[in-house]
Amino acid sequence: MSGSIYRKHSNIYMKFTRQPAPQPYPRSMRLFSAALYFICLLLLAGALTACGQETNPNSGVSAEKAQPENPEDSSGISQTTDTPSPGDSPASQEILPPENASLDSTLSENAPSENNNADDLKNKFGEDCITNQTFEVEFSQYEGKVYFVPFAPSQDNPDFHIQLIQDGKVLAEIPQYIPEYLAGETFSSLDAVSFYDINYDGTTDILLIETYGSTSFAAVYYGERSEYYEKNFFPQETLSENLTRQIQPLTVSEIRSFLSYGKKNGDFSNYQEAYLAISRLCTMEDPNATDLRFNLIYFDDDEIPELVTGVNGYYMSLYTFQDKTAYRLMDHWGYGAMGNAGYEYSPKKNSLRNYNADYAGAIVYTTYMAIDSQHFLETIAQIETFNFDDVNGNGVPDEEENDSVGNYSISYLEGEEITDEEWNAYEAGEYVFIETVMSLEELMAELQ
Repeated sequence: MSGSIYRKHSNIYMKFTRQPAPQPYPRSMRLFSAALYFICLLLLAGALTACGQETNPNSGVSAEKAQPENPEDSSGISQTTDTPSPGDSPASQEILPPENASLDSTLSENAPSENNNADDLKNKFGEDCITNQTFEVEFSQYEGKVYFVPFAPSQDNPDFHIQLIQDGKVLAEIPQYIPEYLAGETFSSLDAVSFYDINYDGTTDILLIETYGSTSFAAVYYGERSEYYEKNFFPQETLSENLTRQIQPLTVSEIRSFLSYGKKNGDFSNYQEAYLAISRLCTMEDPNATDLRFNLIYFDDDEIPELVTGVNGYYMSLYTFQDKTAYRLMDHWGYGAMGNAGYEYSPKKNSLRNYNADYAGAIVYTTYMAIDSQHFLETIAQIETFNFDDVNGNGVPDEEENDSVGNYSISYLEGEEITDEEWNAYEAGEYVFIETVMSLEELMAELQ
């Protein structure tokens, strides 16, 4: 999961969901049904656990399942590589498109830097700085330009490592990623660097091509922009391994062309092109690629569907498209455990509904979300319902209060009691569960 969204909307991932009713009905019945359903869900989860079912989507599947011998099988798509667009061609200097310089720059690919003097860079960052792959670039996560500085192994630090530096301050250390099959090999070279939004979340990511011993490999790092935590970059092992295995020659331009069919985000002719590119990325990055399914739903009121990807019963992602650009709304939002049975939407009403139950349904959080003007899912309201008599006001059902569970109900919005009429104002009509029902082949046929 993406750390920033998961933490920011942590309540959402524990939502408890029920089947929709055609018309709103009193909250006492609504929450009683939710609590009853939650208890049933717990019993079902116990049965599944006894049968050896895995309920944690982050645990994934074995490497053998995610990476079959046939390179085509892990992505489900042939290895045919499209011709790169001119803007994706390798360059020895920073390439910054005028509209979004911070999200898209392809830098050195087996060529020395022409922008920076090597002696100046060594004076600034030290003798171990790899000067021909050191660049001053823009990242969406930071204000102003930042130096991307790779360091060769040295006596003081025997490992190849990378830092992002601004005004002499280290903003981030890029965690080292080395494929298991190269363990024990020594660092030889950093061959290519590219910075752009790989996964359609509006945040700058990093693509590297490195060589250890005599073997080159791709290393992809997804960037995270968080309002509450440090800004980090996370290695994407499955995606990196699949790219290394499937792309020949292994260059930045070939990788970018392969992942998005030669198109940049913002240059897609239609949603069909965008969703084909997203589906290819999803199958390349997901360890559970063989279980991945898709769907097209009409979440908001336009005539362009939203793309759903995920593994049924575990997690899902949601994408929308507008003005030649794809936007990610949900990133591996988990369900099927922790009281969350799934996510509901009201077709063409721009409304998502989700329930979160604590204490076996004694406390239920009902959350409504909608796509905002910046293409994020914004929380419209979160209603907290106590299905017990909280006599001592501590917000949890104590032992002496357990007898009141199911016989008492009161709901609050931002700390104030809410009436049925006020609650129903957030209901958009009929809701249906968001599901993934199509195989990759079926999705591709639908998008033709």
